Amino acid sequence: QVQLVQSGGGSVQAGGSLRLSCVASGYDTTTRYSMAWFRQAPGKEREGVAHTDSDGTINYIDSVKGRFTISYDNAENTLYLQMNSLQPEDSAMYYCAAASVWVKGMTAEQALNEVLYNYWGQGTQVTVSS
Repeated sequence: QVQLVQSGGGSVQAGGSLRLSCVASGYDTTTRYSMAWFRQAPGKEREGVAHTDSDGTINYIDSVKGRFTISYDNAENTLYLQMNSLQPEDSAMYYCAAASVWVKGMTAEQALNEVLYNYWGQGTQVTVSS
């Protein structure tokens, strides 16, 4: 049984930094994997923020490029999202996600589409004040 348990998040002023963590259990990352971070602000649809996979492919939405960094630590079975230069528009509930299938050569749009992902973390709130 796959479980994704998130930690991190919280409140910060604009320009600050936060790091989100997502510990994966029961999810096989020794061969192929595809994992991502999503976020959902009140009244808005959930959007893919960052993606990484076992090939080392990394994708970001344009609004976070240069500010956010996604990484996966195989030894710790943990997915991270380092968020720097946070802005009020980054405020949202953030979710980690993992896919049960790995697809080679996906576009960024495909990799950041929630339909690809079967397993979800419980969510963690990020609030950025101006």
